[in-house]
Amino acid sequence: MLTITQGFVVLIIFLLIVEFFKLQKARKQFPPGPAPLPLLGNLVHLKFQFHRDLLMELAKTHGNIYTLWFGWAPVIILNGYQAVKDGMTTHPEDVSGRMVSPFFRAMAKGKGIILASGRSWKQQRRFGIMTLRCLGMGKKGLEYRVQEEASHLVDVFVNLKGRPVDPSFPLFHSISNVICALVFGYHFSDEDKTFHELISATETLFRFAGSFVHQLYEIFPWLVCRLPGPHKKALSCYDVLSSFARKEIRRHVERGIPDEPQDFIDFYLAEMEKSKDGAKPKYDEDNLVYVINDLFLGGSETSSTTLYWGLLYMVVHPDIQEKVQKELDAVLGPSQLICYEDRRKLPYTNAVVHEIQRFSNIVFVGMPRMCVRDTTLLGFPVKKGTIIMPNIASVLYDPEQWETPRQFNPGHFLDKEGNFIPREAFLPFSAGHRVCLGEHLARTELFIFFANLLRAFTFRLPEGVTKINTEPIFGGTLQPHPYSVCAIPR
Repeated sequence: MLTITQGFVVLIIFLLIVEFFKLQKARKQFPPGPAPLPLLGNLVHLKFQFHRDLLMELAKTHGNIYTLWFGWAPVIILNGYQAVKDGMTTHPEDVSGRMVSPFFRAMAKGKGIILASGRSWKQQRRFGIMTLRCLGMGKKGLEYRVQEEASHLVDVFVNLKGRPVDPSFPLFHSISNVICALVFGYHFSDEDKTFHELISATETLFRFAGSFVHQLYEIFPWLVCRLPGPHKKALSCYDVLSSFARKEIRRHVERGIPDEPQDFIDFYLAEMEKSKDGAKPKYDEDNLVYVINDLFLGGSETSSTTLYWGLLYMVVHPDIQEKVQKELDAVLGPSQLICYEDRRKLPYTNAVVHEIQRFSNIVFVGMPRMCVRDTTLLGFPVKKGTIIMPNIASVLYDPEQWETPRQFNPGHFLDKEGNFIPREAFLPFSAGHRVCLGEHLARTELFIFFANLLRAFTFRLPEGVTKINTEPIFGGTLQPHPYSVCAIPR
């Protein structure tokens, strides 16, 4: 006769076998992929990490559209330029939903822009784009703010007088001050204690995203949410950002809404006032808090990290750095204000900025989409509610689109005469209805900051340092390993 323990073990084995066969039946409704295991899904195939190269390797076996399972949740992966482009743009409205996973639901409650879906997302995104345009996005007014911050960053490096420095903080500070001026109406000083707290919270959030514990939370939220661990710290860091946003909102309310709104919060509060008599207001304080968080995180982390990679690549490729400087010297005067329009006269510099974005590939997997209705994806029928994940890394490293995808090569964006050429497979901002709403701002920042830095300085490794790690640290964005450089005035 079986003991209670043995009976329990037999029961568990039986249930696992039943789950296995249920999964095998369920997976027939989706594009092919590796066979999932009960509870774990395909985490074993992914070696318990969400790695861009593993996703590309799986595509070699299962094709450029395949399915991975995270527990009982199927996720369709799109791999390579053609699959991502067709999947995101053939029926863009059908795949415009956002998967609000357990962790992100606990974090942002499905509000704001990035993690919202449906009607709320459309309203908040439309208002966000319209307001950023009113504040100068795509116009000279906003470009002037970028030029101001780039000039301030140059001064920071000048004051270092060639001493070694990790450029991460100065880059983040200057880039984030552009979006802070738009959203809050003021800049942070270098020494501001609150700003340092916001940076620390941001770094913690991005380090946690994509980690093993994050993946466990998404698969077993009912268990992990009750346990101590880094997920608790990540959620508390998001609360730090939210608390700051609420203080800023209160400050604006107490000051009163001016006749001519000066920043994003002013515009939003004015819209809240207009819609407060509606049956269900479209705009409220909670949504404003999460929109502010989205703008701060999206407008700070991605561009500063890309520039952080950019300086690293210039140190590793001094010949490319020298070519950029020669072009800048030949075309621009030493004190001439650099404009975004100057990129047309600086094809090599423009190509290098684009190659930094392509090669660093900081958001290696696009934010998961969700089908908002039954649709067809690359010939496969896909039901409403299915999660779609575009593998952006596979687009930017697609060997069918790039001559030397695994090498840093500005020639990818130049023709034989040295003219800049745009490339269709350059999709660092994603594609379709969920394309990054701050794309134009990011492009302007990257070009103006990079050109200003390389016109003013030559970047070198500190004396005695001969090697530098160019492998990424995986997280919410792909970060370089911390490094130091010397900015030698030219």
